[in-house]
Amino acid sequence: MTTSLWRRALAEGIGTGLLVAVVIGSGIAAAKLSPDDVGLQLLENAFATALGLAVLILMLGPVSGAHFNPVVSAADWWLGRRNGTGITGRELAAYVPAQVLGAIAGAVLANLMFGEAAVSWSTTDRSAGHLWIGETVATAGLIMLIFSLAWSGRAAVAPAAVGAYIGSAYWFTSSTSFANPAVTIGRAFSDTFAGIAPGSVLGFVFFQVFGAIVGAGLVAVLYPNFGDSDEVVVPHKDAGATS
Repeated sequence: MTTSLWRRALAEGIGTGLLVAVVIGSGIAAAKLSPDDVGLQLLENAFATALGLAVLILMLGPVSGAHFNPVVSAADWWLGRRNGTGITGRELAAYVPAQVLGAIAGAVLANLMFGEAAVSWSTTDRSAGHLWIGETVATAGLIMLIFSLAWSGRAAVAPAAVGAYIGSAYWFTSSTSFANPAVTIGRAFSDTFAGIAPGSVLGFVFFQVFGAIVGAGLVAVLYPNFGDSDEVVVPHKDAGATS
């Protein structure tokens, strides 16, 4: 049984939106609960994000695969082209706008839940070379993780693995691992702990795309027989459905 494209796109929008709500909401809560300790704020934000992402993948993955990330969807399309697997161009064209719009809606939701203005453009500047290196590393690692799990038949453990990776990457990357163009755009709509200034978004997105290219290239080199990317991020029943 397959799932229609509009339902999968809706799942991607909802999942990305709730992910952004988790990131921003936990950031706001952390700033209020631990106002004098930035390290503790980051720990609280990372912990909530790691758990929330794992739960969202479990909840919505059976519908759409739980990409929640334009570069994951693009890598799935590109790597699958060689063997006729992965999502189609039409599916990619549906997933990406849904992810971006969902991310913006998630930011608005988080702002409203904490009594903030629905939209408050972030003033947190994140334009620096070392941050762009961090985003490249974070995104490349995420792509390698997801597709190595798919290649080795371990996609079922992706919720825990992806959540753990993002949680740890909050700490081992200089950028705190946005690793997601849609989430980056959404976070510009909230002038809170997890925000990013609109002027910094383009640089982050560029290096996220670059990191995805690096990650996908490494997957192609390290796993030359990679063929079954229908189970990215997790197993789902909609591969090939385009209705």
